[in-house]
Amino acid sequence: MRAIIRSGFSPCVVCLCVATVGPAAAGDRLAWTGAVSEVEGAGGGGLVPWALIGGLGTDEQIGASGFATYVTTDDFSLRAAGASVDIDDRVELAAARQRFDAGSVVPGLTLGQDIVGLKVRVIGDAVFAPDSWLPQVAFGAQWKRTLDFDAIPHAVGAASGEDVDLYVAATKLYFAALAGHNVIIDATLRRTRANQFGLLGFGGDGSGYSLEPEGSAAVWLTDQILLGAEYRDKPSNLSAFREDAAGDAFLAWGPVKNLSLVAAWTDLGRIAGKSAQRGLYISLWVGM
Repeated sequence: MRAIIRSGFSPCVVCLCVATVGPAAAGDRLAWTGAVSEVEGAGGGGLVPWALIGGLGTDEQIGASGFATYVTTDDFSLRAAGASVDIDDRVELAAARQRFDAGSVVPGLTLGQDIVGLKVRVIGDAVFAPDSWLPQVAFGAQWKRTLDFDAIPHAVGAASGEDVDLYVAATKLYFAALAGHNVIIDATLRRTRANQFGLLGFGGDGSGYSLEPEGSAAVWLTDQILLGAEYRDKPSNLSAFREDAAGDAFLAWGPVKNLSLVAAWTDLGRIAGKSAQRGLYISLWVGM
């Protein structure tokens, strides 16, 4: 999997990764129950990991998913690609690579990071326990390594080039909750000291680890179209480059259960001293 991630941003490569999981791979879960993939590779929305386990394998199967994402704002662009394997609808293993074009700050500058994630569902079922108030709850960890730490992140005050984000996510699907339409809600709490998700390293002259809230809410307009919004708070550890919370409003289309396309308007706040970084988010997800 790691070799595939290192090949860069390519939807074809991501699809190949999913296709080569092997004969044990399966996908008998219902559409959308693997969510899509957020920019760090975990099953969720575009910015926020959910308690749902990525892929479409049931509690007796191994499933998989892959994604490719492109984000462009006023001054920057981000490419991300990755894949995940889910085991028994209980454990999710994911890997992703991000490349960030920061040429508007330093001509020719590209930052990036590698991410390896683990998520474990510990209690509840977001979909198949509609009469229970208990959401599906999962604990997750994301090991991150900044690829270009000595170039810029260290110079602007980041303390480390690698770290681990820890999070707990709670997700619940409510049937016919809004004018007869199904609604899904997620709340996530992350322990992190990542600067700009980790692209500018970790920690700094501001503060250390902090608990940051994240959340998503979405409604099914039809069985194939999902409309929603997300919020993700971020720490601000670098006095040279203050940070804001991120958010998006998205529209996801799943023409078949193994394929989803997501388009969003996203607001990433200040990045590297440039304010109001807003723009387009597009993502392709494939699962089995």
